[in-house]
Amino acid sequence: MGAAQLGPIAKDNTRNEVVDRLVTLMKEASDQGCELVVFPELALTTFFPRWYLDDVPEELNSYYETEMPGPETQRLFDQAKLLSIGFYLGYAELTSEGRRFNTSILVDENGSLVGKYRKVHLPGHEEHEPERPFQHLERRYFEEGPDGFSVWEAFGGVMGMALCNDRRWPETYRVMGLQNVEMILIGYNTPLHYAPDPSQNPLQSFHNHLVMQAGAYQNGTWVIGVAKGGVEEGVDSLAESVIIAPSGQIVAQAKTSGDELLVADCDLDWCKHYKDTLFDFDRYRRPEMYEFITRQKTDQ
Repeated sequence: MGAAQLGPIAKDNTRNEVVDRLVTLMKEASDQGCELVVFPELALTTFFPRWYLDDVPEELNSYYETEMPGPETQRLFDQAKLLSIGFYLGYAELTSEGRRFNTSILVDENGSLVGKYRKVHLPGHEEHEPERPFQHLERRYFEEGPDGFSVWEAFGGVMGMALCNDRRWPETYRVMGLQNVEMILIGYNTPLHYAPDPSQNPLQSFHNHLVMQAGAYQNGTWVIGVAKGGVEEGVDSLAESVIIAPSGQIVAQAKTSGDELLVADCDLDWCKHYKDTLFDFDRYRRPEMYEFITRQKTDQ
């Protein structure tokens, strides 16, 4: 298993320059025997929701992929097939109907699409807030994913996908856990400064690992969390990519905030130690007690 962390992507970096970096990490993963490599959220561009771009729609549109693979990304698929390695990739999707999603895909070792996920939990805000040092306009530039959390049989196990803010929500893991997921792949971009409540800034690293370790343990699943970190266009973002075992233990963690590959042997049978004992859902779970969760958003 390879977790391919990226360092910053500059605003003027081309798709081809970024794909060069992805291919380099993919080759390194293949050389180390990986069957699957995971790239971050919005891995093909700078994190453009930090800017209010309504006055320059041509720039905004330039950050989206209208097809996948496209002219610049086809060689990533070709390289995967050549190396017999699968990959997860996050990107901005613009559909033929004009809909916009924060999307990830899972591709198998033959370069074929296994599954697509569209981000469910969109953070940030909808309108320009000039008092912020930078924007977080995901809710302006993307629609909330309509498809929920699916799983796919691939790579000898049951695979799931999520993106960034999804990792903070226990329902993300539980819905896939109920589908017997054995490995959840999560790309993220997380600024170290949180404008609505800066008191949380020193806790970004703690919270990042806390939620993914809890999700892994409570659902008996591997969790692979992969960042785009470092100082990107003046914004410092969390790195600290991780591979987390079904026990909740971190078995590999990034040491830098740049392009870096983490590698770990991930035995999917380890999931059974938790799924078949402590978290035996069929035996112990009480869904009739949890109906309040799906009836309403809050108690207000």
